[in-house]
Amino acid sequence: MSIQRIVIIEDEKPAARSLERKLKALGYQVDTYLSSVEESVEYFQNNTHPDLIFLDIQLSDGLSFEIFEKVIIHSAIIFTTAYDEYALKAFKLNSIDYLLKPIGQQELSFSLNKYISTNGPLNNLTDKLQVFQDLMNKEVSTTSFKERFSVKIGTQIKVITLDDIMCFFSENKATYIKTVEDRNYLIDHSLEVLEKSLDPKLFFRINRKYIIAIKSIQDIHTYSNSRLIVNLNNYQSEDLIVSREKVNDFKLWLE
Repeated sequence: MSIQRIVIIEDEKPAARSLERKLKALGYQVDTYLSSVEESVEYFQNNTHPDLIFLDIQLSDGLSFEIFEKVIIHSAIIFTTAYDEYALKAFKLNSIDYLLKPIGQQELSFSLNKYISTNGPLNNLTDKLQVFQDLMNKEVSTTSFKERFSVKIGTQIKVITLDDIMCFFSENKATYIKTVEDRNYLIDHSLEVLEKSLDPKLFFRINRKYIIAIKSIQDIHTYSNSRLIVNLNNYQSEDLIVSREKVNDFKLWLE
């Protein structure tokens, strides 16, 4: 079994490009890479399916499992994920492979060889994806979420608890905490990492730039193109807009 066509589905461009470089080093070409559920569904509805898909779990507009609810995929899948290895080890017994981020060249080569040695796309893919989704939901339910952050201020280290945080935001490729005292503190985590490590009952990522705390919401107004704009306590910004694809989930989150 040879690999003629490969597609990467990954919402972090640096991660997608890194994986593409590793694949090229092993002699494989990538057809394209996609960054969202919506983009992936449209692609698979209008293009011949590849031999192999490298698939991240958390995409910019939702979980990648949603792709399979909207279109039948005729491809083998290797998940690329930062989730804890505990659930993934159990899932691996169900014959869908995975690569834990950051992806190593040796592990990538092993997974490709494993695919080549099989007879192509795995059987009962839908059932196995459901097993994976159930395992991941169980893993998320037992996850220990972050309760505090430490930031460096000159020679000092300041501890910021969740009660002190109004929102997280990105600016000029950096990530900041904005506190209820309207102070900004630079942190090392990306919004993608924060989104997975914060309690989803308390925080919601409204767009590519902001993750907000539910307790900091002052009011919400309708905005153009079926979007919403949020005002936080003592803080208003034109960038605090709930993107259109997140509006329904945001409304559910508020409840």
